[in-house]
This record gives sequence, C-alpha cells and structure tokens, in this order.
Amino acid sequence: MANIQTLDPNASPLSYYGWELRRQREAHNLKQSQLGDIIFCTGSLIGQVETSRKLPTRDFSERVDAALGTGGVFSRLIGLVLHSQLPAWFQPYADMEAKATYISTYQAQVVYGLLQTEDYARALLATGMPDDLENQVAARIERQRVLKKECPPLTWVVLDEATLHRPIGSHEVMRRQLLQLLEFSDQRWTRIQVLPFAAGEHSSLAGSFNFLRFEKDPDIVYTEDVISGHMTASPDTVREASLRYAHLQAAALSVEESAALITRVMEERYGDRSRSEERAVA
Repeated sequence: MANIQTLDPNASPLSYYGWELRRQREAHNLKQSQLGDIIFCTGSLIGQVETSRKLPTRDFSERVDAALGTGGVFSRLIGLVLHSQLPAWFQPYADMEAKATYISTYQAQVVYGLLQTEDYARALLATGMPDDLENQVAARIERQRVLKKECPPLTWVVLDEATLHRPIGSHEVMRRQLLQLLEFSDQRWTRIQVLPFAAGEHSSLAGSFNFLRFEKDPDIVYTEDVISGHMTASPDTVREASLRYAHLQAAALSVEESAALITRVMEERYGDRSRSEERAVA
C-alpha cells in the first residue's frame, strides 16, 4: 500500500495550500498525474506542492483553479503563501506597504524592492546565502503586485547614483534593471529621481529609509539594519523624515534629467559589449 503523507493544514499557509490542493484533487477523482496532464506539469510536481516540498507559483495556481473550477481559491491562497515566505521581521512592513496610498523611499545602495527585476532580486538576495533563495525571489516579485492594483499607491523613489553604477548580477541583469526603471518612469503612478554624486553631502548620509502614508492611518517611517527592520509612527520621527526627504528631492535631478542619466549609464556602462568590441576593433 502506498504511504500517503499526512498533511497538517494548520502548520503554515504553504501546508494549507497543499492540503487544499489534495482535497480538491481527490474530490474530482483525479490522480496527481492526471491533474498534472490537465495543467501541463508533472504528477511529481503536484505531489511536491501537496506535501509542501515545492512552492507553487501564481501561474500554477491559476491553472489549478481553471482545471478544478474552484472559483479562484488557489489564486487567492497564493498571495498568502508567498507573503509567508518573506522574512518574519519584514512581513509587518509588507502588510503596511500594501495598504499605503503614498510610498516615498530613498535608496542609497540598491534599487527599491518594488522596482527590481526578478534577476536583479535573485542576485541581491543571494548575497545573504539563503537556503530558500527561489522562494524569497518569488515572494519579492509577488510583493510588487501592489503597483499593479487598479489604483496603486503614488510611489516616489529617490535613488542614489551609486545604485546605477553598482553591478548587481551580470552585465545584462543591470541593463534590464535600468531599462525597467525607465519603464516605471513612464507610468502615471511612479516617479523616479536620481541623487547625483555631484550633490555631495546630503540629508540622508546615514542611509536608506521609506516613508508610508495612508488614507486614514498615521504615517510610518521604516528603516533597516543588517538583520531586521524598524517601523515607527512617532510624530517627531515622521516629521524629521519628511523634512529630510524634501531636502533629498530638492537636491536630486528632475524626473526628466534622472531618466536621461539612467539611459546614459545603461548605454555607456551596460550597453551591448559585443557592439562596443566591434567598434573598438574597427
């Protein structure tokens, strides 16, 4: 007799997802291989998801919903599952970020998480040498859905020029990342400014910070250290952060000038190497 693993739906969101997938599959009298054939994957993958050994994707969830006629159950569950893959100390901030009507951030070292490409995020997260790298990448990409809502938060990003020059991942990863920044710059709800090296000393040499505003709740300031994050709604801290951010915006290049600088760095630093080499040979 086959050894069927007992599932505990209360263990975690991922466990509940797997338990519900098995329950729905069996209710339709389908074997794992049969469901796999319907949604174009292997029966082994179905089994791994059911036993919490494999993190499902949003695409997988949507295909399961369509195949089993679940009314979007798994498409709703996947958000909770992916959220649970974020570091525990970061989850409260992600919850507040998803509710914000206005997000402003200054980033001194790297591109803001909501604007990162998948490859850039992977290279960046890999520096922490996690055991679940792909799960963390999936969670970060899922978090970006906040910018795809029908009415997304107004997102104002000030990037230190260093973020454009610091190579994260490969040459091509950086080029695609800068190209994505330009695409975000064209969107109605997103504004990107670059704080140039020429600005010299400025109001946030101490590091990066995020500023969240809400329709009804108090404003929040968020900062991170090496191993954790910190949120506060202290009026004094919020007032100080707001003042510092205003100074950063004033010292940064305009949105148009910033896009021009991003374009220039993308072409000069991360342009097509083969073409550059051909020109050099010629």
